[in-house]
Amino acid sequence: MNMVMMRSQSQAQSCSVIPFVLLALTLLTFLQHSTANDNAGNGGIDNTSGGHVGPNVVGKRGLVVHHVHPHGRHLSTNLPGPWKQAHATFYQGSSQSFGGACGYKDVEQQGYGTQTAALSSALFKDGQTCGACYEIKCVNDPQWCQTGHGSLKITATNHCPPNYQQSSDNGGWCNPPREHFDIAQPAFKQLAKDYKAGIIPITYRRVPCHKKGGIKFTISGNPYFNEVVVWNVGGAGEVVALQVKGDKTQWTAMKRLWGQKWETDAMLVGQSLSFRVTAADGRKSTSYNITPSNWQFGQTFEGKNFK
Repeated sequence: MNMVMMRSQSQAQSCSVIPFVLLALTLLTFLQHSTANDNAGNGGIDNTSGGHVGPNVVGKRGLVVHHVHPHGRHLSTNLPGPWKQAHATFYQGSSQSFGGACGYKDVEQQGYGTQTAALSSALFKDGQTCGACYEIKCVNDPQWCQTGHGSLKITATNHCPPNYQQSSDNGGWCNPPREHFDIAQPAFKQLAKDYKAGIIPITYRRVPCHKKGGIKFTISGNPYFNEVVVWNVGGAGEVVALQVKGDKTQWTAMKRLWGQKWETDAMLVGQSLSFRVTAADGRKSTSYNITPSNWQFGQTFEGKNFK
């Protein structure tokens, strides 16, 4: 009888100890994870103070870049990506017309030049791919391709809409699910032997974007409705989230209006503004107080860029 009671008491003591052990292990794991996150967030600080970089463009200051893993769409950081097959055509127009569906005003003045393309819906993804960079090669076919040219690097700045009045293999080149590039004519001429041929077979892959200067933020709207176009983004190129903070307000998530134009009804006039950009590869760039408190609609400001 005594043996049974002693065994029961021992089991009861063991059972009472187990929850405390589990609690201690859980707390230790949490502290390790928190420390790792703090260490990751403290890197990449740049307090460079820049000067005037162009008309209505203000220099950068108070900048941080760190890594995150946002919810939703996530791009592998292993760029360049795999080669894929597609086709390309060309389109003509002014530099102002090459960035319409992405919200860019003038792609040449904004640094994209004529190395740009409009993407079919399968690649455009409702504007999420605006700003992404691609390397394109004309398939090694002497009938269509310039000899000895190599590859061309372009930035996605527009949308090639579907044309359901024509079949996908005869005029409806941008109809889903086709992956198609409608390239600005000056760039298309570098690939095609005769641009009048209209369409050429290509291979393409995603590549990192290399941009001069920092990420640009162009502010428009009115005191009750603020719009921001984000452009000249390096690294993954495409922006999946944008936040803004005034020096008197908290961080506010902006909504994608279309392309890379974002909106918020937060009251921001009269405040120095900070911006936080999340790219498709999960990296985040925070640019603190890059505008003065007396900023004006129509101005462009520069923040920290991705490498």
